[in-house]
Amino acid sequence: MAYRVIDSDGHCVERDSEIAEYAEYQGVPLKGSSGIGAMPFFPSLDGWFRVASDKLTAGDPETWIRFLDETGIKATVLHPTSGLAFGLVQDPHWSESLARAYNDWLSKRYMKADHRLKAVALLPLQRPDKAADELRRAVEELGMCGAVLPAATVLGKSYGHKDFHPIFKEAQRLECVITLHGAPSKGMGFDHFDKFIQVHTLEHPFAIMIQFTSLMFEGVFELFPDVRFAFFEAGIGWVPYMLDRMDEEYEKRGRRWAPVLTKDPSCYVKTGNIYFSAEVEEGTIEYAASMIGDDKIMFASDFPHERDYDEFKKDPGVLAERDDVSDTLKRKVLFDNANNFYRLELQ
Repeated sequence: MAYRVIDSDGHCVERDSEIAEYAEYQGVPLKGSSGIGAMPFFPSLDGWFRVASDKLTAGDPETWIRFLDETGIKATVLHPTSGLAFGLVQDPHWSESLARAYNDWLSKRYMKADHRLKAVALLPLQRPDKAADELRRAVEELGMCGAVLPAATVLGKSYGHKDFHPIFKEAQRLECVITLHGAPSKGMGFDHFDKFIQVHTLEHPFAIMIQFTSLMFEGVFELFPDVRFAFFEAGIGWVPYMLDRMDEEYEKRGRRWAPVLTKDPSCYVKTGNIYFSAEVEEGTIEYAASMIGDDKIMFASDFPHERDYDEFKKDPGVLAERDDVSDTLKRKVLFDNANNFYRLELQ
């Protein structure tokens, strides 16, 4: 293919029996525990039986390496699968232990298997000071690109809350990334849906839009301008709509309700360090790029979720062959923007 490719959002597949080698609970090692397999380490996403609703291609390191070899993708940055429900963990002790164990497992099982397998860490969000410590360890000791914040949580507050400032302060010091990724669907206004297609249509964008709104109007992008944020798996089409709406809200009531902001919300996206993923067939890619700039949109494979192996291999080519997207934008979406966002320095 004429374009180089970086995958900004791929996924590992967690195995509790493997993570247990690194896990403990209040000082008791879990390796070899008879309870492993009886109850999962991570909570259910939301009660939906997704094995029946979605396909899941094997996502072990060996399959990932074969996928990268066959597609020519230069690198992927791995996010969780079961760990997308990490924000639903109730026990702060377990949150701290599981984050550390997951990060150690991901580093040793995936990152050390191939230099093209990059990753972002989970953080114990119930204790933001501990989360900042784990972010530092993940970046400086494990070589991760930054951290992923689950967009759906049981914390009773969104990430714009000042309690999370220690995480963003440390991310700014480390010059690393913070990504946000949805998946769980509970508590967002559509729990009454009885068909998974309806749930899945809304679960990712709703959770992402909630967190994006909080981060924007609580001033996180103003207070921590050097942190590079990305919002994944909600597509790009919602962004122009949301920025138009935010600008209108800020014009009407920003002085009172968003006093930290010093400019229109859209300006933080156009001139700041805020990125988004896009689907390769989205009709709004060019329009979104014209509004926010062509350097803020990234390709994301989502491998190995929801489709068969061979279906994923077609995606970069689908975008590359579109005649309604400029060559410059194709190049930036497929490679340049993720290279800059993660500071991979790939050639």
